[in-house]
Amino acid sequence: MIVQLTGAVRYSITLDPTVWIFDDRKIIFDEAFNKKSQTKEIEVDELKNASERFNRELNLERIKPPVNKSISKYEREKILKNTYVMPIKDFLTTSEIKKEATQARILTTNGDIILSLDSLTNSLLLFAIEGKPVSVEGPVHLYFGDGSNKDNPIKGINKIAIE
Repeated sequence: MIVQLTGAVRYSITLDPTVWIFDDRKIIFDEAFNKKSQTKEIEVDELKNASERFNRELNLERIKPPVNKSISKYEREKILKNTYVMPIKDFLTTSEIKKEATQARILTTNGDIILSLDSLTNSLLLFAIEGKPVSVEGPVHLYFGDGSNKDNPIKGINKIAIE
């Protein structure tokens, strides 16, 4: 249930979609292709970040180390009912794609698919259906950021090779 990200990258990484359910970067599938919803979410996040910075500056002498917030029962139930996607952009940034790279080869159980780096960078990986890992043709399905393949995602992905 893992996907390797290799090839013309500085760091080859192994993606484990089974742990993304607890990642704050995940997006509810139904909201992923709704640009209006994403814009509103970004604005709310920016406001929240600004308010946290302000509070930190006022309370510099009382800073405490961060504490992992436990998930409430309501949040747990919500997580287990939704279908989620994860933007792949952060993983590509972490792997540090080499300058000579021009494309990505998606190795699937049904053959290889070639994508431009731009297309891959803006893509989303479906990793959970109703809170459970993708088991049919998983571990992830790839959706283009514009939603153009929403009805026909790339499935059965085993490896992403940057070329």
